[in-house]
Amino acid sequence: MKPVVIRRDQAADAPNLEEIRKVPIIASLVLGAFVAILNQTLLNVAIPQLMNDFNVSANTIQWLTTAYMLTNGIIIPITAWLMATFTTRQMFLGALSCFTVGSIICAVSPGFSVMLIGRIVQAAGAGTMMPLMMTVILNLFPPETRGKAMGTIGIAMFFAPAVGPTLSGWIIQNYSWRLLFYIVIPIAVIALIVSAIFLRNVTDVTKPKFEIWSFLFSTIGLGSLLYGFSEAGNNGWGSSEVRVSLIVGVIFVAAFVWRELTSENPLLNLRVFKYGMYSLSAGVSSVLNMAMFGGALLTPIYIQNVRGYSPLDSGLLLLPGAIVMGIMSPISGALLDKIGVRPLAIFGLLITIATTWELGHLTMDTTYMHVMIVYTFRMFGMSFLMMTIMTAGLNHLPRHLNSHGTAAANTVRMVAASLGTSLLITVMSNRTTLHYAQYVNNVSSTNPQMYYTMHSMAQGLAAQLGQPLQTGMAIAQQMLYGMAMQRATVQGIDDAFLVATGIACVSFIMSLFLRRAKKAASKERQTAIHALPAPAKMNQ
Repeated sequence: MKPVVIRRDQAADAPNLEEIRKVPIIASLVLGAFVAILNQTLLNVAIPQLMNDFNVSANTIQWLTTAYMLTNGIIIPITAWLMATFTTRQMFLGALSCFTVGSIICAVSPGFSVMLIGRIVQAAGAGTMMPLMMTVILNLFPPETRGKAMGTIGIAMFFAPAVGPTLSGWIIQNYSWRLLFYIVIPIAVIALIVSAIFLRNVTDVTKPKFEIWSFLFSTIGLGSLLYGFSEAGNNGWGSSEVRVSLIVGVIFVAAFVWRELTSENPLLNLRVFKYGMYSLSAGVSSVLNMAMFGGALLTPIYIQNVRGYSPLDSGLLLLPGAIVMGIMSPISGALLDKIGVRPLAIFGLLITIATTWELGHLTMDTTYMHVMIVYTFRMFGMSFLMMTIMTAGLNHLPRHLNSHGTAAANTVRMVAASLGTSLLITVMSNRTTLHYAQYVNNVSSTNPQMYYTMHSMAQGLAAQLGQPLQTGMAIAQQMLYGMAMQRATVQGIDDAFLVATGIACVSFIMSLFLRRAKKAASKERQTAIHALPAPAKMNQ
């Protein structure tokens, strides 16, 4: 890797990183990111309850998650431009304010449509937080210690997933789901106050031109692709609406890529992908996210909607896995600095593949404890992957591409997570319909054994209720069809987990080619960073 060349106009305004108090800055950013992640994990457990309250299907309700991630995917590409246009303080405080407003909209929403708008507003604020935090960390820490820094931050970052599901389950069981958002609002206000006091400016402000065509191309392209994947669950892959959406999406995404590669002032500098290990790391993270986010939605649906456990039980099931991720985060970060990314990726993905495969064999008789243990081990495997792979990829970039690197990596990861969620929910819905049709065919008058079984059941019910045989037959049919739907749903969830297993296998093959950044290049880059002079003012 070539030494980084710092231009004089950049150096004049660049911060002296040695003089910055790192802890208060990182603490401010983590608190803001914590509230955004807490909100997302609170909502995951509430999804089945929201399906019932809003009277919508799984394909519809998943838009609360999909639209959130899609908005992130639309906002994140412009974060590099935002970081160069606004100071660290301005950008982060604005993002937190936007997130708070979105939380208020969700809390008072009378129906699904207003809730969806609130989620989009939330995502517009939350989408800038993670790329900004990643860029600040890249500027504050040298590559040799970034893994440890990321891991230490991960303790706080994974505390939200540890608390969120259980807290959400308890609230859903005892109070209204609206309380989930009312809890987040004061925490967001506290984060605003803390950030206003302690946050300092760490990024360079160069005021680049905004590329409106790039923004339009990315918005239309990504939105059309996601809409096509989502509607495939309702209308089928052969639907003209789905096909048109996917074609439009591909065309506009291609136009966005062309625009970014030919523009003098790209909104998102896609030339970061010329760094091979960075591109490979982003690819592994993206494929992995497809499997992870879909699985996070499937498990609560199985536990609550199929098995009938309470929202609190669902949250308690997810709690150990989140705690394990929080504990393992600093350990995996330190291991990244010591042994590199490839051993961690291979080890973590082997565990992820095995546990996801096991979740693909759930039945109506699978015990609660078995699901908890398998899910916890799955999160243990994920703890070696989530932050380490992205950090390892970013270590291959020179400093002046940090903001574009974090924006590009987060963009492809979030879009992949959105598409993965839509794909797995679609697989679950389609396969559930197929399995249900097969069960219904078996429960027909042309099946003598099933007919006599149902007839006997109807006679017993009619005798117990003191009703005619016709009434008993109707009740027996309703019970059998209900059981058929339950079993069909379990099989649909199993099929979706098996698809997730295949996706994880693809990520495993890609991870075999990962390697760590060369120390020599890292030292050259760090020397260039330390050569920057201190500015006259750090705060605005």
